[in-house]
Formats: sequence, C-alpha cells, structure tokens
Amino acid sequence: MSQGVDLKELKRRMDGAITAFKSDIASLRTGRASANVLDPVTVEAYGSRVPLNQVANITVPEPRMLGVSIWDKSMVGAVDRAIREANLGLNPIIDGQNLRIPLPELNEERRRSLVKVAHDYAEKGKVAIRNVRRDGMDTLKKSEKDGVIGQDESRSLSEKVQKMTDETISEVDRLLADKEKEIMQV
Repeated sequence: MSQGVDLKELKRRMDGAITAFKSDIASLRTGRASANVLDPVTVEAYGSRVPLNQVANITVPEPRMLGVSIWDKSMVGAVDRAIREANLGLNPIIDGQNLRIPLPELNEERRRSLVKVAHDYAEKGKVAIRNVRRDGMDTLKKSEKDGVIGQDESRSLSEKVQKMTDETISEVDRLLADKEKEIMQV
C-alpha cells in the first residue's frame, strides 16, 4: 500500500472490468461469423448441462457460416436442439456428425437492438469501474482520517485514482464505438 491506497490493485480491478466488458461484447453477433456467438449455448449432455465447446468443435469456415463438429454422434440431436432453443435466431443444418449454421443477414431493427445491448454492457462496465474508484476513494478518506497520510498526499492520490478512472472509462467508450461501428456496418 502506498500509504493509503494500492494504485496497482485498483488498476488491476479496473482492467478486470474492461476484460469482462470485452468478453460481453464479443458474444454479440455482428455481420461476420464468430465462434463466440455460440458461447451462451449449453447442451444437455450425460445428465448435466455443459457449454457447447465441451462437446463439440466450433469453426468459422465462411464469413456467414459456423461449423460445429460434434465429438459424440449420439449428441447431434441434443446440440441441434440446444442451439435452436438458445434464442439466437440460428437454424442449424445437420450434416452427419457436423452442424452447419448459416448466419442470416441482420436487419436494421436487429442491428439497433444489438447496439442497445452493447450500450447496456458498456454501462455495466462503467459502473464496475466507478465502484472500484469509490472503494479507492473511501480507503483514501479513511487513511487521511486515521492520520496515516496527509491531506496533500491524499489529494494527490485521489487525483491519480480519478485520472485512472477517466482513462479506463474512455477505453470502454472507445471499445463501444468500435463495436457499434462493426454492428451497424452492412
């Protein structure tokens, strides 16, 4: 602890919020095929629900097509059903032990709703970052009140925490703008 607040720990927690935001927006379907689209799919396999990537290989053979190679032939029906029931708007085509999943074109309305979801994810990320900032500021105030650090050092550290927060939030905004541009691209 640098006498009041551990800036490295706050930075690590803020970076964790950015990582979570990146994984959230990666799962949003854009015009291009991405294996991340199937991340939320869980399959009823061997008596429990498991992520799709634990029973099959997911590939992107074409820009508008996903390929799912299922390892166990008896699981083909369950995987097909799980993808259909995941409300992703996808209709797999069974091809032996493989599934081909054509990705339909996104219409304007669907693109706008995806942008709204991306904004919600960004807001969630910003709230997490602000919570880290608040924890840091509370620690600073407590250290100052307890006499561990002086007022000048407290003010200096709080400015550093605020600067770190502003930089991290602007990173979230930049990532959001990139994703929004990607979604709206026809």
